[in-house]
Amino acid sequence: MPKKQKIEHSEFSGEFEDDGVTVLVDIFRPAGTQQDWQMEVVSEDDDVTSWDEPFATDKDAWEEFLATVEKDGIRTFLEGEEPAVH
Repeated sequence: MPKKQKIEHSEFSGEFEDDGVTVLVDIFRPAGTQQDWQMEVVSEDDDVTSWDEPFATDKDAWEEFLATVEKDGIRTFLEGEEPAVH
């Protein structure tokens, strides 16, 4: 059985709360590498939103997350919720 690869988590990873909704932002890459960063957002109901394209830096990923929350609202990460229309 292949050994599971160790993951390095960004300092930007963690819980984020807005509008009464808390999500877990996970920005990560294989440990000990200089590979691009991946990002997933996990809701309280374990709904996972993943970005297909990697990010050159963990800060780029974090800024993309913040821009998505600003544009679509935090509820966009909840299954079955419609994004807020502005």
